[in-house]
Amino acid sequence: MEEMNIQCPYCLQAVTVLVDTGVYEYTTLIDDCEVCCRPIEISYIVEDGVVSSLSYNIIEGNEN
Repeated sequence: MEEMNIQCPYCLQAVTVLVDTGVYEYTTLIDDCEVCCRPIEISYIVEDGVVSSLSYNIIEGNEN
């Protein structure tokens, strides 16, 4: 597991998420913002034990 810092797409606060670096493929997970508690869709790719790509988005219908 690796901690990654992102900015919540809802409340714009800095938050930390845990990603599993033991999975060597494209992975998508849902994690709640630790500040506003809204769900964030997090997608990432791990190559050679390192996160090579990370993106995160709002989940449709939870914008408010």
